[in-house]
Amino acid sequence: MSYTSPNWNTSVLITIDTQNDFTLPNAPAEIIGTSDVLPNMKSVLEAYRTKGLPIIHVIRLYKEDGSNVDLCRREVIENGAKIAAPYTDGAELVSDIRSSSYSSLDTDKLLNGEFQSAGENEWVMYKPRWGAFYQTDLEQFLRGRRIDTLVFTGCNFPNCPRTSMYEASERDFRVVMVADTMSQVYDKGIQEMSNIGVHVCGWDDVLDAIK
Repeated sequence: MSYTSPNWNTSVLITIDTQNDFTLPNAPAEIIGTSDVLPNMKSVLEAYRTKGLPIIHVIRLYKEDGSNVDLCRREVIENGAKIAAPYTDGAELVSDIRSSSYSSLDTDKLLNGEFQSAGENEWVMYKPRWGAFYQTDLEQFLRGRRIDTLVFTGCNFPNCPRTSMYEASERDFRVVMVADTMSQVYDKGIQEMSNIGVHVCGWDDVLDAIK
């Protein structure tokens, strides 16, 4: 397992879509279970901040005209649903996972493909589809910082986290799935991730590993 074992000292913690509209109870596109894992996510985030290791928050932004929205959701947005709409509070990261120096999203910068600073060694980036690597500069960003291990947390395992982990694997990154910091996880999914060399663990395992 030497090729897939995590290198924690050269890792980045990635949160996926942990935004108000997907996370908060009764939000427009609430993913059940996301708010429940926030305490575990927060523990891992604080450990990474304490160690000075990098963090990237990957988010979605759905323009109200539907022009940048997945085909499966475009009609809903065109018909007036506001989900993670630019310049709205619903698009912001949930307060539990923000750094102390977090400021509101710079929507124009993010939609332009730029990384926005969200704290010391911490950034936010926008992805236009399920996977964090699709039509983004994430790979170049990571390679330029000699990061070889990606530690995934966040919202809705079956969609964006799973796709992002497959994309990371096919680019020969070492991949960690922190299962109890991710919503909508199921046993078959854990097995599938393990089958492609993903290191599946719990939040306390991450804390032990980076001490």
